[in-house]
Amino acid sequence: MSFFRGTDPAAGNAYQCDAIAHVVVPRTVDLGDHFLVRRGLPSARSRMVGPFIFFDHFGPAEFHGGNGLDVRPHPHIGLATVTYLFDGEIMHRDSLGTVAAIRPGEVNWMTAGKGIAHSERTAPERRVQGEKVHGLQCWVALPQAKEEMAPDFVHYGTGDFPIIKDAGKTVRVVAGSAYGARSPLTATSDTMFADVTLMPGAKLPVDAVYDERAIYIVSGEIDIMGDRFGPQQLVVLRKGDAITLTSPGAAQIVLFGGEPMDGPRHIWWNFVSSRKERIEQAKEQWRTAKFDPVPGDHEFIPLPESKPPETQTPGTVL
Repeated sequence: MSFFRGTDPAAGNAYQCDAIAHVVVPRTVDLGDHFLVRRGLPSARSRMVGPFIFFDHFGPAEFHGGNGLDVRPHPHIGLATVTYLFDGEIMHRDSLGTVAAIRPGEVNWMTAGKGIAHSERTAPERRVQGEKVHGLQCWVALPQAKEEMAPDFVHYGTGDFPIIKDAGKTVRVVAGSAYGARSPLTATSDTMFADVTLMPGAKLPVDAVYDERAIYIVSGEIDIMGDRFGPQQLVVLRKGDAITLTSPGAAQIVLFGGEPMDGPRHIWWNFVSSRKERIEQAKEQWRTAKFDPVPGDHEFIPLPESKPPETQTPGTVL
């Protein structure tokens, strides 16, 4: 999907808890067939949280029979894409020759490095009866020393991630360390990502192990010292402040963040880099078909004719 336009909805910023830096209300776009994408990062208030430079929540949506997701081949540099599903299935193909389906609880971690192209579609056999799809896709910026690393793709199954269950909460540690467990996922920088399910009345401590942290509410509601936050809100926490949140009812949240990046990043369409000239080079490479093609998928998304303003940032690959 190409970038979408729109400004960030306004959100209040007077909270009882001093540990809350601010709250982002994602801007939302309907990409057709009631397929909604909510963009939490980048926003006017938070360009990044740790290495996370892009945070999209898509769905829940249901494609009718004969329809499905069709994201044509498109390029990336300077980042890793992280795809995590709550429902449905997506078939990933890339210019490395990878063909891999992703299902709920699994992770596709694709490192673009110096350049990769990929597509994401609903498989033909899953279009017959229609397909539900719901999940997250994030971009993780690469450290400057690794921006030009060789591209790579790794798929992780549901059984690969440690799960902690205690007092009404279940935590799946997808990246980094949390609650005494460490994910086997190998990231290029100090990164944390955890999928958390809370039963009514559950309490979850959020330590200040990482300098930059955020909480995204997928469903339900959470309470932080009297401040309540509902679905599709992104709560950015201040550095060094630990909190404990409670769940009045059943809820699902994602904790993510990490250490600050080694400098700002430029974004243009699906390209991320610490150097503007590198993005110009990538644009020319895609325009002149210098990226390796995606075997078995011969369509492609053309380079946008005009530069997307930075406040409108590039589009999700989902």
